[in-house]
Amino acid sequence: MSDTAYIATAWIATFGSLGLYSLWLLRRGRKLSRSVPPDERRWL
Repeated sequence: MSDTAYIATAWIATFGSLGLYSLWLLRRGRKLSRSVPPDERRWL
């Protein structure tokens, strides 16, 4: 494997994992926001 392939694999793995973590975090935040009573939602 060439150096370019190692670098490309590392970039793909890094941004892929960051993308998956971002999706997981957004889904978790939306799920948790539904459990907060409407009168305690300070962000609305």
